[in-house]
Amino acid sequence: MTIRFVGIDPETGQGNSPTVWVDEGNGDLLVQTYVADEASIDGVLAAGHGPDHENTIPAHEGVFRIPARMVPILRKACDEAERSQLRRDAELGDEHGGAPGAA
Repeated sequence: MTIRFVGIDPETGQGNSPTVWVDEGNGDLLVQTYVADEASIDGVLAAGHGPDHENTIPAHEGVFRIPARMVPILRKACDEAERSQLRRDAELGDEHGGAPGAA
């Protein structure tokens, strides 16, 4: 597993460091950031989870607050995650003797 640092909150000090990484193996994003406060969680629950989804936050999930100033870092991380996935798909295609999705 290769985890690569993408960026950190540009206004951070030595602590409280919202940070983003990409897992180059599967393209997942990993985010260290602030746990949402109760008022934010109440707002999330009031907004709902969309059709056909329970309006709960399961014990194995959480709601986190990502500072708006980190949007460019997340955008960069998403681009890098997508490239990692494309590389992985291309490698799998090569291993199987053809392009990904080829029948």
